[in-house]
Amino acid sequence: MSEFFGNPNNQRLLIVVGAALIAFLFAVGVMQLVGMMSDPARRRLGEMAPERKAGRGAAAFVAWVQRASSYVLPKSGSEKQNIQRQLIHAGFRSNNALVAFYGIKTCLGGGLVLIVLIAAQWLPQLTSSSVFFYAMSAAGLGMIGPNIVLRRLVESRQKRLRNGFPDALDMLVVCVEAGLGLTAAIQRVSDELRFSHPELAAELALVNAETRAGVEREAALKNLTERTGLDDVRGLVGLLIQTLRFGTSIADTLRVYSEEFRDKRMQKAEELAAKIGTKLIFPLVFCLFPSFFVVAIGPAVLRLIEVFSQLGSK
Repeated sequence: MSEFFGNPNNQRLLIVVGAALIAFLFAVGVMQLVGMMSDPARRRLGEMAPERKAGRGAAAFVAWVQRASSYVLPKSGSEKQNIQRQLIHAGFRSNNALVAFYGIKTCLGGGLVLIVLIAAQWLPQLTSSSVFFYAMSAAGLGMIGPNIVLRRLVESRQKRLRNGFPDALDMLVVCVEAGLGLTAAIQRVSDELRFSHPELAAELALVNAETRAGVEREAALKNLTERTGLDDVRGLVGLLIQTLRFGTSIADTLRVYSEEFRDKRMQKAEELAAKIGTKLIFPLVFCLFPSFFVVAIGPAVLRLIEVFSQLGSK
């Protein structure tokens, strides 16, 4: 073996064979990759694989947090209900959402404290009191940050639902006046809003799904109010429940509510327009007026300074 590998000709031959083998394997890999990308079935499976992995990871995380739920979850029932309501309004309707939320808060708070303690090892100029202050600040940020993010998610989702509600209401009025029943009208509106307002369409579709599963229509409509948390939806649901109880015309009820809702939107727009003058005071005072005074009075001030300097020199 030593004589074989010691021969320069054999060494060159091995280098050539190795390079050819590497090039062949590289070409085969590229062909496999191109074939996988061009195959729709493989591409679809590849898109679904990360979702399955993420789902398994989330399930493992929730299972780990559930074992420590007695140390993670708050003792106050009102706080649990408040956070659970906010999670539902944000679109997290899973039974494990509350446990996962508090698990994220705990891991984030402990992780930030650990990062501060590790970073303090490379910053010897920090005193013990400074490290303790930064660690406590990091823990507070880790505990408060998820609440702020959750609140922003709730506001963002409710804003999207609120933007799609007028279209859904107008389409619901048209469908009911065309002769469709309330359930069929809600389903038709859900199908039409699937692409323009997908979240509102999913909520309306869930109302019909609950009704088909055996839930009473009034309870399904109340669940819609609980999931969205919007006053506009609450008013519509209350009106529909009253109409179903007393047997009045749903079309007339929806038409009256649609007109009232348009008036309410117009009043809201007029209110926002009336506030514009007050909101423009601070930009005008701090941004526009200083630049205006510099351009209008600046040359005169410079001229006066020049004149007084000449008089002083004389």
